[in-house]
Amino acid sequence: METADLFLAPFYLLILYGLAFWVRPAVTNRFTKQFFIPALTLKFVGAIGLGLIYQFYYKGGDTFNYFYHSKVIHAGFDRSFSTGWKLLLDNGGDNVPETAPFVASMFWHQAGSTEYLVSRVTAFLGLFCFNNYTVIALFFATISFSGMWAMFMTFAKIRPHVYKELGWTVFYIPSVFFWGSGLLKDSLCLGALGWVFYALYRGAIQRQAILKCGLIGFIAAYALFSIKVYILLCFLPAALIWVFNETNARIKNSTLRLIARPLFLSLGGVLAFYAATNLTKGDDKYDVDKIGERSKITADYLYQQSVLQEGSGYSLGELDGSIGSMVKLAPQAIGTSLFRPFLWEARNPVMLLSALESTFFLLFTLRIFWRTGVTRTFGVIGQNPVLLLCFVFALVFAASVGITSSNFGTLVRYKIPLIPFYLGGLYILRNLTKSNSSQRQTQARIAKSPQLA
Repeated sequence: METADLFLAPFYLLILYGLAFWVRPAVTNRFTKQFFIPALTLKFVGAIGLGLIYQFYYKGGDTFNYFYHSKVIHAGFDRSFSTGWKLLLDNGGDNVPETAPFVASMFWHQAGSTEYLVSRVTAFLGLFCFNNYTVIALFFATISFSGMWAMFMTFAKIRPHVYKELGWTVFYIPSVFFWGSGLLKDSLCLGALGWVFYALYRGAIQRQAILKCGLIGFIAAYALFSIKVYILLCFLPAALIWVFNETNARIKNSTLRLIARPLFLSLGGVLAFYAATNLTKGDDKYDVDKIGERSKITADYLYQQSVLQEGSGYSLGELDGSIGSMVKLAPQAIGTSLFRPFLWEARNPVMLLSALESTFFLLFTLRIFWRTGVTRTFGVIGQNPVLLLCFVFALVFAASVGITSSNFGTLVRYKIPLIPFYLGGLYILRNLTKSNSSQRQTQARIAKSPQLA
């Protein structure tokens, strides 16, 4: 960060807040209005705070690597507009004489590099703010907030009874607003995931503004596909199950609904399998045929780096590069992603915050199972489409990132997309079980009433 940040950041904050106050009446109601500006402010705090942590605590990192590549691209613009424009549109595979001197200094300039893609997004946003790091980070926070707000409004429409709890879940979890606000891939992906969720609910389930939602969903899904396709691969099966269950629930004839349910689920499973095997076909990292091998390579590398740097590495057991070994380690990976690091595993302030969050998740989960009962809890989840979406996505995603991370520092960042869904699902589940309990108690009192004897 430089001196210019002290002058440009306040100016752009005024602009962004002005736009926020202008947009707020159109995207809030009297219940959700209270969250809008505070949540946006928290995203801005997270974006600036992340930059400060990386600069003064980590002494560098991905966020400044993206900005470094952005500066190289802008140096191309200084030479000529055409040079800068070619670097901005380059997908990492071009190397023409005009751009060669700049390409030579960019270590992420590779064909299909998601890091270089995010660098290009950074450079594009930099065109509107003199390529200032803090302002670009605020733009990333705004993009992330837009999707998170769409996610919150979707949850609130599905279960308005717990809109306050859902608001805290989506916006106020420390790791989510910190790692999901700054100049990182995670901010763009978190925003895109929220928009996919919104588009599916409003377009496919409510059947409103179908063309608009289709366009929003396509753009958001393409962003996930281009940056972190594994998020899309984990979300897609759960989302299809959700849509088909909601569609099935709208069938009024009980016999037809009973017959249609397995057909819908089978169709959703086939579509999810087809998408999972074809979206990444030929991709060295995420091709289904190579995913076990790539997971092993990634996990081993991150663990070795953690050991060398005396970091917070963890091991789940032997991962031999096969799908079978990944399935075997999945239960441990889920527990690790959701409930670790434990408090005694925290080795620095950042990990301590994550450990406190994980402890809360563990205690909250145990409390629900204790009060509701294991059988009834799973029964309520199985009967409610949105709960199936939340927990299927959260568990599948937790397994995937838990296996490949092997480092709590990395895991804290990687797991943030599942947190709003897992914690939101817990709050909705608690509300549903409370409502059902209240109804049963009322019915029992009525049955015992002497007036009705």
